[in-house]
Amino acid sequence: MSEQQVFLQDEVRVYPRAKERDADSPEISYEPTARWVRARVGDTYLVDSKNALLQWETGIPTSNYVFPEADVRTEFFRETAAPTERPRLLASSWFDVEVDGRVIERLAWRYDTGPLSGYVGLDWFGRRQPGVEHWYEEEEEVWVHPRDPHHRVDALPSSRHVEVHVDVRKLAETTRPVLLYETGLPVRYYIPAEDVDLTQLEQTDLLTRCPYKGIASYWSVKDAELGKNIVWSYEDPIPASLAIKGRIAFYNEVVDIHVDGELVERPNTHFIARIVNDAPDTTGV
Repeated sequence: MSEQQVFLQDEVRVYPRAKERDADSPEISYEPTARWVRARVGDTYLVDSKNALLQWETGIPTSNYVFPEADVRTEFFRETAAPTERPRLLASSWFDVEVDGRVIERLAWRYDTGPLSGYVGLDWFGRRQPGVEHWYEEEEEVWVHPRDPHHRVDALPSSRHVEVHVDVRKLAETTRPVLLYETGLPVRYYIPAEDVDLTQLEQTDLLTRCPYKGIASYWSVKDAELGKNIVWSYEDPIPASLAIKGRIAFYNEVVDIHVDGELVERPNTHFIARIVNDAPDTTGV
């Protein structure tokens, strides 16, 4: 893509991400990525591309990939009606994908006009129906959504004094936490397992996936009103997040965390409703 101007079609702005953004208007921004991206269903790679674009769209909270049509196995596409939910701005056509007798409904769309003409996207983040089974960046599997290069995850070893309480019960105390700073989320305090009172926790079968950290397993706090699945750990994080390997973190939203003797204000995030309604966020923490 070489267009440097803002392209306007049907009141939707489409432009390179480096341009000034107008978050109140329907818009699409994009930028090239050098990553080798593949998408697999069963044994079939629907996408094999070294020329993908990262795309951001109003109403979609994460980045998405779109690909030159030549890098997509469009012979598996069957044109279908546009979805009534989760539509994509300026999409010209929608497709079911049929692989080995399995039909994946409304998985793909194509652009026929504007700067993205000739590009194809595959529905991914937050999709309720089955979709692509495996996504890869280079040789590493990626879950939930693409890794946004403008989203940082910094795991920093610290000597802060951190205590975690539920009601009057102390769950953890350490002076060797790892503080994880992630764009758009509260600071998470990852504590060595030896500094956590594991007798007050009960492991559950919940697993969530995060594109930046890996697969998390969970515990509940025994006899706590909002204690279900509020404690987690990454036993085998991706290489970029090895500093939190095997450490244990707690939802700041529903536990009391003291840092250097000061109570940390509980953040107000979307995780609270999910904890209250016992509907864990499978997009990671």
